[in-house]
Amino acid sequence: MEYLSTRGAGPVDLEEALLRGLAPDGGLFVPATLPHFSAEAFAGRENIVDIAVTFLSPFVAGTRLEAALDEICSDAFSFPIPLRALPPAEARLSVLELFHGPTAAFKDVGARFLAACMARLDAGQTDTRPLTILVATSGDTGGAVAAAFHGRAGFRVVVLYPEGQVSPRQAHQLACWGGNVLTLAVDGPFDACQRLVKQAFSHAEIARDHRLCSANSINIGRLLPQAVYYAAASLWHQRQHGTTASFIIPTGNLGNAQACVMARECGLPIEHVVLATNANRTIVDYLASGDYAARPSVQTLASAMDVGDPSNMERLRHLFPVFERLRGKVTAVSVSDEEIREQIRLDATRRGELWCPHTATAARVHDQLGARLGEGPWTLVATAHPAKFHEIVEPLVGQPVPVPPALAELLGRPTHEHRMAADLDALARQLATG
Repeated sequence: MEYLSTRGAGPVDLEEALLRGLAPDGGLFVPATLPHFSAEAFAGRENIVDIAVTFLSPFVAGTRLEAALDEICSDAFSFPIPLRALPPAEARLSVLELFHGPTAAFKDVGARFLAACMARLDAGQTDTRPLTILVATSGDTGGAVAAAFHGRAGFRVVVLYPEGQVSPRQAHQLACWGGNVLTLAVDGPFDACQRLVKQAFSHAEIARDHRLCSANSINIGRLLPQAVYYAAASLWHQRQHGTTASFIIPTGNLGNAQACVMARECGLPIEHVVLATNANRTIVDYLASGDYAARPSVQTLASAMDVGDPSNMERLRHLFPVFERLRGKVTAVSVSDEEIREQIRLDATRRGELWCPHTATAARVHDQLGARLGEGPWTLVATAHPAKFHEIVEPLVGQPVPVPPALAELLGRPTHEHRMAADLDALARQLATG
């Protein structure tokens, strides 16, 4: 399969798309054509690893990854991803739990897949310098990427995060690695971190000197495995209920939602895709007006979604270049901090569910949109464990949130990080000395 830039460059194969991260013209890599699957293609495949191998096979065909795809998928999907019905049964509501990985967030799937692929692709290269994985994070991506690459020979991870704008436990996860992981606390919002990453890739000397590669959702290697769990959940739902699934997805940089849309465009049984955003209304306002306007991000309780210029909007607009068609493919709703608080309190009581602030946006949108889009069936996408945001959740529900063992182990480690101004010269110095 060939991959093109959203801005026209290419084609390249998947190996080059993964290792470059960002296309040379500044665009994002997308498949030149999407494969189309029938339900029969997945017959007899129930567990997520088998579904992943079937779904991803066309995307890796003809590359060095093809022969290793079973191993790569077993590595990436090595923890449970349950689809669980919520009471009462007549509500026709489920939750897809994506937070059972090593850093308790959905980013673990894409990061582990990418690390497994890159380790194989970089093996045997004549350039023996470490490959530098440069990643901007609004909270969860950096920890997942650090976990996936930590201790891997031949790789260095550099994480940029907005200082003071992630939860305390997220900040700890970002900085608890050491070794081949350099954590940079940036004086600025997430959008500044993301801009620095793109500037570094576009700077020929920096990119060359440090063998830069990206693990943000700008890398197509993050989206492909995330499309798998939507493929799997939609198949599980259809087999159990005989109906087509619809998803409500907490949305910041749009990578997770883009993966769901991709799975649907590949023929998987998915009906509605609804984007739940926080007070950062860029996507909501664009779908309402047709005029895309990036803006400074607003700090909210759902910090991992505090994005004012979502990178993957470029992929979504490339997939649906006619605005009216795009607007017919996705719906977006904004949720305020007060509504997040109310939903966390409400569902702890009526459903016995503890939501992180991001998952709470999806639950809130479900309650708001049920009458307009129909009673379902709906699947809420739970993107992070509530224990990562205990300082928000516990006062609202009046009880402690149990900490998963993997997260507790990370929180017991010492931290190592450097503060940095939000400019390219400062990043260049850190890359050279870190």
